Amino acid sequence: MTFFLLAAMIAGCGEVSLIPNIPSNGLAKTPPMGWNSWYSFGGTINEDTVRSIADAIVSSGMRDAGYSYINIDDTWEGTRDAQGNIHPNQRFPDMKGLADYIHSKGLKFGIYSSPGPETCAGFVGSYGHEEQDAITYAAWGVDYLKYDWCSAKDVYSGRASPAAYAKMATALQSTGRPIIYSLCNYGEDYVTAWGSKVGSNLWRTTSDIQDSWEKMISNIEAQASDANSAGPGHWNDPDMLQVGRGGMTQAEYRTHMSLWAMASAPLLAGNDIRVMSSETSSILLNSEVIAVDQDRLGTQATRIRNGDIERWLKPLADGSVAVAYVNLGSTPAQVEVSIQDLHLANAVTTARDLWAHTSLPLGGDGFSRLVPSHDVLMLKLGPS
Repeated sequence: MTFFLLAAMIAGCGEVSLIPNIPSNGLAKTPPMGWNSWYSFGGTINEDTVRSIADAIVSSGMRDAGYSYINIDDTWEGTRDAQGNIHPNQRFPDMKGLADYIHSKGLKFGIYSSPGPETCAGFVGSYGHEEQDAITYAAWGVDYLKYDWCSAKDVYSGRASPAAYAKMATALQSTGRPIIYSLCNYGEDYVTAWGSKVGSNLWRTTSDIQDSWEKMISNIEAQASDANSAGPGHWNDPDMLQVGRGGMTQAEYRTHMSLWAMASAPLLAGNDIRVMSSETSSILLNSEVIAVDQDRLGTQATRIRNGDIERWLKPLADGSVAVAYVNLGSTPAQVEVSIQDLHLANAVTTARDLWAHTSLPLGGDGFSRLVPSHDVLMLKLGPS
């Protein structure tokens, strides 16, 4: 294992920390897409529900749209046997069988643990059993691990968090199974500076999201200054999508989906797919917005704010750009789209509204549109 030095402000004082340098696992060339159990099911999640969600992911068209990971969050864990091997609790009687079922649907299987002795919900963590758990996960057929800090703070100092996360990265890679590795330390300890160095594919940049406009905006804006940390194989993660859970308006959910796509964020749905409305489906299955998120260039958008209008600009691999104008205000606002003000490298001859699914006429230097409160105008601009 090699190391590199990271100069950082830790615990309010300047320090130089030694960070493990783990080779990339080569996964997540575009942001992962899928579903996570936590926000809709919490501690009630069970095998039958996961199977029915997998069925719904397929029947709804979400799998074909790119949502491939079915991730079980906290509370699946049971106890360790005399040899220290982890076993699921009674709600998950056959983890290998569940993984096989998910794989038979053309989907992938994700799971959850912690580098501490306990998970956030007080279940068994991986502390002292990293290699053993990685081997178990690989044997079950796990394709994705979310690794949540929580009780690790009781056994590691903040400065030790990179080494703690690197330990599981090494264990996962040693199994020979390709497993996406997701860190969750809530944006603490300057994770954007070292997340990619400890073998992870994505790292949380924020505290837990909520199904509210204010928290959603807060989460996405918290990572705006860390755009350079994101790229193919390593992504900033502002937490899961709340689209369809009922706490925001359709306009706000459109903005939510748009900003996650502009930020090249993982798209992990948190709603109950089995009872998804057509309005929710139209947002989560918008192929033109998904394409912005999944663009192979992997550049996170940059942000400029002018009053209540926030503009996010993201270059795309085909030489075009995506631009999103968000109305943060409480009343409708006129948005002036000026091609000259965007300072684009390539000439713009076409404009596409990615929510209306229509091409827009370009007259002179641009055009204007009225954007309702908390809504978004999301465009793709480029050569013909």
